[in-house]
Amino acid sequence: MITIIPKPSTFNSLEINPLYISNPRYSISPFFSSQIRLKFPNRRRRFQIQASSLVLPLLPFPIDQVLVPSEAKTLHLYEARYIALLEESLFRKNKLFVHFVLDPIGSSGTSPETSFAARYGCLVLIEKVEQLEIGALVSIRGVGRVKLLEFKQVQPYLTGEVTPLQDNVLHRATEISSKVLGLKEALHSLNSLEIKLKASGEALLQTQTTNSLFWAEKQLPLDCDADFIPPVAERVSFAALQPVSGASQSELLKLQREKLTAMDVTDTLVRLEKAMELARDNTAILAAKLAIQSLDMR
Repeated sequence: MITIIPKPSTFNSLEINPLYISNPRYSISPFFSSQIRLKFPNRRRRFQIQASSLVLPLLPFPIDQVLVPSEAKTLHLYEARYIALLEESLFRKNKLFVHFVLDPIGSSGTSPETSFAARYGCLVLIEKVEQLEIGALVSIRGVGRVKLLEFKQVQPYLTGEVTPLQDNVLHRATEISSKVLGLKEALHSLNSLEIKLKASGEALLQTQTTNSLFWAEKQLPLDCDADFIPPVAERVSFAALQPVSGASQSELLKLQREKLTAMDVTDTLVRLEKAMELARDNTAILAAKLAIQSLDMR
């Protein structure tokens, strides 16, 4: 699934193949010009680290393209400004930038224009870059949630200061560990059904869900402040928020709503319980699809 970053004149919808449909264009200029006080440092300003905050490049997306921790995405970057953002991110060995959402909010007063507010941000790691004749394919991975403190510059690309957001630990470790184990078992069962649903020649040993789960359980050797790396239980709680094989458009829209909710939750146990509900629902849907598939094959 590849997300195409739009042309500079507008913030276009992200064209995702094959399951997502283009969305309306969003004008980004009113947000930058009138809503946020901006600073304009030198073009080659490097990342800064100050007491659990980072100044990083920001890549904006529409509200229906929330990225959650542990999730993988492939971007097609081809504009000069986004190639510059990529080069700046790769310059540092941590290879990080921020994937954030622009949430359209109607401006007050008589102006018909729309203002924007940044609500959701996910620190992302660049995992792979493939050079193309035009631009590059960039594989990214969500690491953890961040809060946007201040926009720093617009040109040649947007940057901002961010601080980490992690769950409040309100429960006993044994209670959370039990929920994590249950969710992992449910996701492995879901993966087995997803593989069966695919044609045998296309079957993969690892779906998007188990790919996220595998990554969430790894020890992350990231070169950044440890506060930006959520605990394993928090990372696992996001792993269920992946599209499953054969998902319909309505199911994908529901998943986006689940992602928005998960990014707002500050209790790991609550998110684990919601993730378990989602895994069970997806398992039931896939079981029904497999039953229909078996009937069609007779």
